[in-house]
Amino acid sequence: MQQRPLGRSGLAVSRLALGTMTWGRDTDADDAAAQLKSYLDAGGNLVDTADVYADGDAESVIGSLLGGLVPRDELLLATKAGLRPGSGRRRDGSRGHLLRTLEASLRRLGTDHVDLWQVHGYDPDTPLEETLSALDHAVSSGKARYVGVSNFSGWQTARAAAWQAAWPGRAPVVAAQVEYSLLERGIEREVLPACEALGLGVLPWSPLGRGVLTGKYRNGRPADSRAVSPHFERFVATYLEPRCSSIVEAVATAAGGLGVSPLEVALAWIRDRPGVTAPILGARTVGQLLGALQVERITLPDEIVTALDDVSALEVGYPERDG
Repeated sequence: MQQRPLGRSGLAVSRLALGTMTWGRDTDADDAAAQLKSYLDAGGNLVDTADVYADGDAESVIGSLLGGLVPRDELLLATKAGLRPGSGRRRDGSRGHLLRTLEASLRRLGTDHVDLWQVHGYDPDTPLEETLSALDHAVSSGKARYVGVSNFSGWQTARAAAWQAAWPGRAPVVAAQVEYSLLERGIEREVLPACEALGLGVLPWSPLGRGVLTGKYRNGRPADSRAVSPHFERFVATYLEPRCSSIVEAVATAAGGLGVSPLEVALAWIRDRPGVTAPILGARTVGQLLGALQVERITLPDEIVTALDDVSALEVGYPERDG
């Protein structure tokens, strides 16, 4: 698998990352181990998680696999902090909360550092400079090698990156993790231009449109799919609507013409978008992951890329639209 620099940093990451949102909940430890081994065998090196995935169990599963299944130094670990689901304060970017959760993440992961630590969402109730000071502390203490942001808007991303760049000794923001797929191209309005201007690598989550771009929902909702899972039903339902269906059909048509799966077409499109470093593959089973890794054998013809661009195009108006 090819590697790419993460933004303007010196960190080289594989151009497909492995996501773990289902680990410890819908994916048990044995299947997680099989996924990790398959991913590493394919040349991948970046595993992404978060302190809230399965209430911390995803990190614990990863920690149980380090040292035995894979040496720690062969893996780049990325985690996130700053969400508090189920509480009165959904996002908490305070220095105290972030640093406490980082310590808890390190304990669960069984390591003394993570390679990339990301703020999981913008907290309007905490001054941004306080949030960023936690990132500085994490890097200066050696508990994180690099830092980034996740689910920030364009202006929030730009402000965070510019603030860190303006002061000597601060930890630079090198990555932005955001939802991006043929079904969700909103980041092209402002987030992608901000990342390009400020040297951030983009890590798209849900690059398969929450699974919808695989085509599995073209004829209903399979009994074993996320669309009927109590944890993810609403998460998937967002893209089970007519506009998205027309994009899925275009992907399926392209896949049929190329003799590959719709999954491979959708992944190849996002993997090769300008500014993208590594889409995050969030497979539930090792079989799903192996199917996704097949994308490394293809590059989409220009005419198919153009057709998919057109069918999924954003409506862009003032002031983003030139002229």
